[in-house]
Amino acid sequence: MLVPFKNEPLTDFSKSENHKKMEEMLRYVESRMGEAYPLYIGGEEIMTERKITSINPANVSEVVGYVSKADKDLAEKAILAADSAFQEWRKVSPRTRAEYLFKAAAMMRRRKLEFAAWMVIEEGKNWVEADADVAEAIDFLEFYGRQMIELAQPKDLVRIPGEDNEVEYIPLGVGAIIPPWNFPVAILVGMLSSALVAGNTVVLKPASAASVVAAKVVELFREMNLPKGVLNFCPGSGDEIGDFIVSHPRTRFISFTGSKSVGIRIYELAAKVNPGQIWLKRVVAEMGGKDVILVDDKVFDFDDMIEGIVKSAFGYQGQKCSACSRLVVHKDMYDRVVEAVIERTRKIRVGDPRDPMNYMGPVIDRNAFEKIRSYIEHATEKKEGRLAYGGKMDDSKGFFVEPTIFVDVPPSARISCEEIFGPVLAVIKADSFEEGMAIVNNTEYGLTGSLYSSRREHIEHAKKEFHVGNFYVNRHCTGALVGVHPFGGFNMSGTDSKAGGFDYLLLFTQAKAISEKM
Repeated sequence: MLVPFKNEPLTDFSKSENHKKMEEMLRYVESRMGEAYPLYIGGEEIMTERKITSINPANVSEVVGYVSKADKDLAEKAILAADSAFQEWRKVSPRTRAEYLFKAAAMMRRRKLEFAAWMVIEEGKNWVEADADVAEAIDFLEFYGRQMIELAQPKDLVRIPGEDNEVEYIPLGVGAIIPPWNFPVAILVGMLSSALVAGNTVVLKPASAASVVAAKVVELFREMNLPKGVLNFCPGSGDEIGDFIVSHPRTRFISFTGSKSVGIRIYELAAKVNPGQIWLKRVVAEMGGKDVILVDDKVFDFDDMIEGIVKSAFGYQGQKCSACSRLVVHKDMYDRVVEAVIERTRKIRVGDPRDPMNYMGPVIDRNAFEKIRSYIEHATEKKEGRLAYGGKMDDSKGFFVEPTIFVDVPPSARISCEEIFGPVLAVIKADSFEEGMAIVNNTEYGLTGSLYSSRREHIEHAKKEFHVGNFYVNRHCTGALVGVHPFGGFNMSGTDSKAGGFDYLLLFTQAKAISEKM
C-alpha cells in the first residue's frame, strides 16, 4: 500500500556531513567532465560525429561534456521508434507504469547530491537551488505515479437501467518533450514522467545548455529497463530538428517549457495538419512571465517581505519564469522599501557556485549575458528610471552579472514590460493600491505574482483581480511545491497547464466512454 504523498525534504548544508558529501560529489563530477554522451533511440546508443559542447558558464574554459547531436534522419528514426513502442506501452497497466516512476524516485533520491553537483557546474546553480531542483524532480515522480493510479480507478457515472457505463483515460500517442535549461532535472523529469506514466511514448529534445544533465537523467531512466522505444533521447538544435519533430504527422502532442517566441512557433506549427496526420495535436506550453510583487501601504512583517522580494528577484540569477522582475510599491512605503531592498541586495555574493558562499552564480551563456547587457544599457541610456544598484557585468572568465535594481521606473518602460530573464529588478511607484493593481495587470503575461498587505479588503480584492496563474499573499512569488502550488500561467505565460496539480495528467490522456447494453 502506498503511503500518502509528501514533498521531498531539502538537504541541510549547514550540517558538516552534508557539506562534506556535496564537496565530494563536486569533485566526482569534475573528474567526469569532458566525456561524450550518445543519443538513445529505440533502445540503441548512437554516437554521432557532431556534438553539442556544453561548457561551465562560471568558467568557460571548462567543458562539461560532449552530447551527440541528431539530424532530421535520426529525429525521424526516434519518432518511428516511439510510434512502434506505443502499441505495447499503452497496454501496460497504469499501476506498472507508476511503479517505474517510484523506482526512478528511489534511484534519484540515492543520487540526489550527484544530480545537484552536475547542475552547479553545468547550469551555475548554487547548492541550495540545485538541491531543491532534484527534490522537485523526486516530487514529480512520486506525485504523478500516485495520480495515475488514482486516474485509473473506476469513475462514478450516472446510472441508467439496462446499461453498464464506464470512462477510462487512455494515452494519446507519441509526445515531443521539449524542456528548458533552467530547471534541467525538475522540469525535465516532470514533463517526461507525466507523459510516460499516462501511457505515452516520447522523443526528448533537451535544451542544449543542459544537455549533459539531460543525458544523466536519461541514463537513470534507462537503468529501469523501460521497453525499447518508450523513451528516445534526441538532442539537437531547434532549427534543425525542433520544427521537424513538432510538425511530424506521427507526433500526437507537444509538451514545451521555454520562451514565448518559441512557444508561439510551436503552437503555430502544431496547428497545421500535415499529410498522413489523423488528429489535432495537443500543445501543453509554459512560456515565461513578467512577474510582479505588489507592496501595499501596510504590511504584517517588513523584514520577511524584504527577504521575499530579494529571493524572488535574484534567486538563480533571476533565471526563473516565476522570478520577480517588477516591484510595485505604494507611495507611502516606497522610499523605505527601496532602501531596504538595496541594503539586502548588497549582501549577495556573486561568483562560481561551487563555492557555497556565493549566492548568485553566472547566467547561463553568452546569449543570455548579452541580452541582459542590452536591457541594462537601454534602460540607462533611455533613462527608464534610475540605476540604484548593480549594473556591472564581467565575462572575463564566466558570465557574471551583478544583481541590478532600477528605481522610479515608468510602468510602460521596456524593463517593466519585457521578460529579461536575468537579475534585473524594475521598481515602480504606485499612488494607491488601485493604481498598483492596474500596473500589476499591465502585461501580456500572467504567471506568478505576490501581494504583501495587512489590509483584508485589499487581499480579497487581489485574489479575484490579480490576473496570474499562481498568486501568493504575504510570501515570495517563486518556489512552487508539487501538489501544493499547481503551477502554470495565463495569457502569454502559456496554456495554464498546472504542473504538479491534480488534473495535470488529463493533458496527456483522452477520455473514452464505454457503454454496454445488459
